[in-house]
Amino acid sequence: MADHVPVRCPVCRRAHTFASPVYPCACGAPLAPPLLQGAPAEPIRHRTWTDDWVTVRCTACGRQDQWPQPELGCPCGTVLRIPVRPVTAMPETSAGAAAHHRTTTTAAGADGSFAASGTGAAGGPGTTGSASFGQQDAGPADPVAAPEEALLPYGSDGPEEDYPFSAPPPAVSRPAFRPVPIRAARDAVTAAARYLRWLGFQEVVQPEERTASGIDLRALGLVAQVDPTTRPVTLRAVECLWLSGLSSSARSVLFSLAGYSADARARADGLGVPLFVMDLTGAAEPVNGPAKDLASSGA
Repeated sequence: MADHVPVRCPVCRRAHTFASPVYPCACGAPLAPPLLQGAPAEPIRHRTWTDDWVTVRCTACGRQDQWPQPELGCPCGTVLRIPVRPVTAMPETSAGAAAHHRTTTTAAGADGSFAASGTGAAGGPGTTGSASFGQQDAGPADPVAAPEEALLPYGSDGPEEDYPFSAPPPAVSRPAFRPVPIRAARDAVTAAARYLRWLGFQEVVQPEERTASGIDLRALGLVAQVDPTTRPVTLRAVECLWLSGLSSSARSVLFSLAGYSADARARADGLGVPLFVMDLTGAAEPVNGPAKDLASSGA
């Protein structure tokens, strides 16, 4: 079960309720980073790849893996880092239960029912493991479908006006979106392309070299830009993307890892440019009205 903690943005003082994202452990059990109750959320002003991962122990098998640091995108454009309880030494009783679980898992694999092996991290950088979450020869690996909370890493119990990230149910029938982890700048472009295809855009392509206009993705009637930097997207970037779309009679869509400045968000609302914030799992969340409409209706 995912933890829920109250979060107040230190920039705009808006209150939220944050639900810890749920991931699939290599043993098959759902795993949610344990949130640190009472600790204030910190604005992310500078990103480093090592700081964006946390160590989490699975309570079912005792495995310690690296998973994305929980984050919350505030409507004011600030991205907040949610503190996680550090991993402590495993109690002796828990260690015995974990050993029993691993033995049971290995025995079950002998009769062909299931198997889980590997000693590396399932999601962290610089780690290896033999547990597979998808078919590599069929394209980018898809994580095992997690509980519904994993699809909404920015969960909220409050009213929609206090938490606009919760998009309304899609107006069209689509399967659940399966993101791909982001560990490098190019991964962010791949994740955005996957999300646009899920929305219904056809023939989404990535130019071999980034153009002077900054366009990372193109499709029929669409131009998209993906900003993987550690700085919020500026007003100028929104206006340049909108002009690129206007010149080619295409819809403009913008993705960012670090959020948007206040004037950039206001300008995007006026121009009708959908803005999405991505986390390191590859999931995209709409942060303005045009983005919510696009996520609801699809292409």
